[in-house]
Amino acid sequence: MRYFIDLSFNGKDFFGWQRQPDVISVQEVVEDKLSVALQENIEVVGAGRTDAGVHAQQIFAHFDTQKISDITAFIFKLNTMLPPDIAVNDVFEVPPDAHARFDATAREYTYYVDTQKNPFTHETACYIKKTIDVKAMNEAAKILLDYKDFQCFSKVKTDVFTYNCTIMYAHWEQKEHQLVFTIKADRFLRNMVRAIVGTLLEIGVGKRTLNELHQVIESKDRSAAGKSVAAKGLFLTQVEYPKRIEVNHGE
Repeated sequence: MRYFIDLSFNGKDFFGWQRQPDVISVQEVVEDKLSVALQENIEVVGAGRTDAGVHAQQIFAHFDTQKISDITAFIFKLNTMLPPDIAVNDVFEVPPDAHARFDATAREYTYYVDTQKNPFTHETACYIKKTIDVKAMNEAAKILLDYKDFQCFSKVKTDVFTYNCTIMYAHWEQKEHQLVFTIKADRFLRNMVRAIVGTLLEIGVGKRTLNELHQVIESKDRSAAGKSVAAKGLFLTQVEYPKRIEVNHGE
């Protein structure tokens, strides 16, 4: 039977989601604990790859096993086995062909920028001392919706068939001494959100103009865009699926 597992994790001490040799990843820890809990070798497929240091308030993965008789007890058991920086929110049965990565219809990311030094968020937000023009950054964010090809914001060495993404919304919000950027799309390229945020922040501090953003995107050149911001401020906040996968959720 196929199950989806709904997870949250603090990415500070992990080298991203995907299992890699010689470094610790979220996938490796989750697979190891699932294998122990179910007494069989379990492999999980995640909704996507997060970079080292990036966090997830919500990420899904799927795995195959025999029928789990008591889901509540199973979730409790997993949470006692997992380290404090990984939490299981839910486990639910899905159709046997459901795929955590390929069936996802949208993903949402949030990035946090502190505009005042804050000892309580310094590990989960980027601190910028300069005055930032939020209105200009929101005008820039609107421009993103006019484009599909975002090669300029992608890591250069990446194995993708297309750089096209459909951005559904992108917006900055001021919350006291913190700026919160939220972006939702059908898919994201590697490093895309951090590169977008870095470029928009350059507009916000007056280093670039709105017209230059058009030139950057149309150049399809990563070196033309802004510097990627620190991973610590980035959170994967939501992954959406079609109703056929959500039908058993919570049952």
